[in-house]
Amino acid sequence: MADAASRLRSLAEQLLGAPLPLRVRAWDGSQDGPPDAPALVVRNRRALRRMLFKPGELGLARAWVAGDLGVEGDLYTTLDVMASLVWERGEDARGLREAVRDPAVRAAARDLLKLAGPPFPPAPPREEVRRPRRRLHTRRSDKRAISHHYDVGNDFYEIVLGPSMVYSCAYWEDGGTLETAQRDKLELISAKLGLTAGQRLLDVGCGWGSMAIHAAREHGVSVVGVTLSQEQAVYARKRVADEGLTDRVEIRVQDYRDVMDGPYDAISSIGMAEHVGAERYLEYARQLYDLLKPGGRLLNHQIARRPQRDETAYSVDAFIDAYVFPDGELAPVGTTVTQLERAGFEVRDVEAIREHYARTLRRWVANLEADWDRAVRLTSPGRARVWQLYMAACALAFERNRIGVNQVLAIRTPGPGASGLPLRTRAWTA
Repeated sequence: MADAASRLRSLAEQLLGAPLPLRVRAWDGSQDGPPDAPALVVRNRRALRRMLFKPGELGLARAWVAGDLGVEGDLYTTLDVMASLVWERGEDARGLREAVRDPAVRAAARDLLKLAGPPFPPAPPREEVRRPRRRLHTRRSDKRAISHHYDVGNDFYEIVLGPSMVYSCAYWEDGGTLETAQRDKLELISAKLGLTAGQRLLDVGCGWGSMAIHAAREHGVSVVGVTLSQEQAVYARKRVADEGLTDRVEIRVQDYRDVMDGPYDAISSIGMAEHVGAERYLEYARQLYDLLKPGGRLLNHQIARRPQRDETAYSVDAFIDAYVFPDGELAPVGTTVTQLERAGFEVRDVEAIREHYARTLRRWVANLEADWDRAVRLTSPGRARVWQLYMAACALAFERNRIGVNQVLAIRTPGPGASGLPLRTRAWTA
């Protein structure tokens, strides 16, 4: 009798110590679970071997990327359920270590091993980063990490991001479109930096040139944009030329640590500092401080995680590290502010905009799914599944306040203490 689904569901509930409010559909045609719930689709026995040989998030990710595991129904609902059952619970009284001591669970695990087939681990999907152990955040390792994420193909990113080609949180208003929200975000940053004609702006991690073009076109500033991605640079330079801004915008393939042509009136760092790493963050902050003239402003737009009781226990998310942002690290916003202040900055404003990122990510997922077949042709089925999963999961993480994103405005305040800011910098509404 075909019963793989019920056997899988039973083991999952024993390991979790809670009912599984999802259906399970297995390769043998069996189904088990609430009929109206989304379904976890286990397409073959190889999915089980991936999860058995690499228990936890990475095994699940490998099965998803390889196409061995899927979802039938709403992806967000499924991820929300999985997060509440697994990732948010941690090692509680029914955690994995205790569960595996239960004779019934051990018997079920042995049954699952038989069900999984030959006892050998499948090779990881080719989209997974393969790298030897090395020191993080050297110039060479950062360039490799950036290339893995951003040199996927500009055509692919056009599908996901839309015409704005802005790969960071938009700034929404009710009824707005993705394009208007991204334009409003760039204008918000320009306003916080106080950009005026004739100034020099350094855009660190300039992406496909959107901030550089906006600042030059709308505010008359001269811009240097730096990126480690060759593909981004080629694309950005063409956009600059098409806009007739080559006299005001220079795009470089350059590490921020190698920028030596200050001083600048302002610096924007939008969605780049997540790649810097904890060990290098103070160096990053000091470098940007040194590149600013007295009175110059930095706008640091950065994703933040929640602080942990034991900060030494922090580890990078296994799926994100292996498939999305190799070597990326998140820090609490308080740590970021402290490091900027240690570098000499005066932090004048912190604006939390996490709900805006959740909405942005949902729109990117919709863009990807609407042009799925073309996205697959441009990259690979596995790469498209990586982006779908990580963007959907991150949207939920922002919505549930598991991570946030903040714009930090900091100033290289001159010795006499005049910040150059107006007495009131924000207009709050009831």
